[in-house]
Amino acid sequence: MTVIDIPGSKSVTARALFLAAAAEGTTTLVRPLVSDDTEGFAEGLTALGYEVERGPGAWRVQGRPAGPAASTADVHCRDGATTARFLPTLAAAGHGDFRFDASAQMRRRPLGPLTAALRALGVDLRHEEAKGHHPLRIAASGVKGGRLTLDAGQSSQYLTALLMLGPLTAEGLTITVTDLVSEPYVEITLAMMRSFGAQPTRENDVFTVPPTGYRATTYAIEPDASTASYFFAAAALTGREVTVPGLGTGALQGDLAFVDVLGRMGADVAVTAAGTTVRGTGRLHGLTVNMRDISDTMPTLAALAPFADGPVRIEDVANTRVKECDRLEACAQNLRRLGIPVTTGHDWIEIRPATPRPAEIATHGDHRIVMSFAVTGLRTPGIGFDDPGCVRKTFPAFHQVFQDFRATA
Repeated sequence: MTVIDIPGSKSVTARALFLAAAAEGTTTLVRPLVSDDTEGFAEGLTALGYEVERGPGAWRVQGRPAGPAASTADVHCRDGATTARFLPTLAAAGHGDFRFDASAQMRRRPLGPLTAALRALGVDLRHEEAKGHHPLRIAASGVKGGRLTLDAGQSSQYLTALLMLGPLTAEGLTITVTDLVSEPYVEITLAMMRSFGAQPTRENDVFTVPPTGYRATTYAIEPDASTASYFFAAAALTGREVTVPGLGTGALQGDLAFVDVLGRMGADVAVTAAGTTVRGTGRLHGLTVNMRDISDTMPTLAALAPFADGPVRIEDVANTRVKECDRLEACAQNLRRLGIPVTTGHDWIEIRPATPRPAEIATHGDHRIVMSFAVTGLRTPGIGFDDPGCVRKTFPAFHQVFQDFRATA
């Protein structure tokens, strides 16, 4: 059995940084993810005037319920979608003039439903270039609150940002959602808000957040379930056994459900309170699976699919087209480079079994494309990447850890 120490969750770390900055008192984050995305988020907080102390194994954040200490700031959000969507929302609850920009990749990703919602709440917000995209300026003067209708069909991060804003408003928020993708990520948000003293509730498609504020705490970051998917897939492919401790029955992250997909394909899966174990059995069956709620693991399954004994069809993943790249098309393109028969539609991809041939993977600067096709490379010598370093976004040590896993076979 191979035990893999997976770094902390990007999604949980980003939410924890927002909540810690908004809370009364000093919060300690235990084992946060240290990567380009989370360091960018922390530096954004610092630019806004929050005190963030980053030590080995723990970060301390001095909260400011009244909002940023800086009266003006120019924040660069790098490639981070959570940074680019959460920090402007946090800043809107304070007072000052704030500008936010991001990388060319992040500038292409949509913000429109979120910024429209902030404007509906009275936030003075202006997109400097393309409508619904970075860069943007906010003249913040606090947020009164009220009622909103939100389409979160492109990204659940729009809803998460507004939910986390709710306790900082004067009157609270009531949000009616007309469409929602990646719903488990919203459940992460609600659970974490409660850990910081907020009292959000949900009744069907209506979320209610009273203006309670937040209380500082000590918060442990669980391992990243999306990152764990590559090692679980590797076990299923190679017939080995992989255990990820600290990611088990009590985990917040919905992407752990990827192991259920592997179980349907023939792997042996055990999820306990202590962690999750996947063991390959030498069988990988084809299947049809809806991955709407775990779409960040769609590339992992796509990269594994050629080795199944029948077609693998992944459905309801239209939102993967507006991630770091068009992930659905990137997977299809790279699988074809490998000689794999692929067909696609607006929100689905179907992959037929075949033996991959060596090729260079076009990463499109997307960390998940690299890490997914590293799994394919376990059975296909000669696979390379045009930008292997983009894994720094969430797992800077990925290549070394994956090589160590390969070497212990």
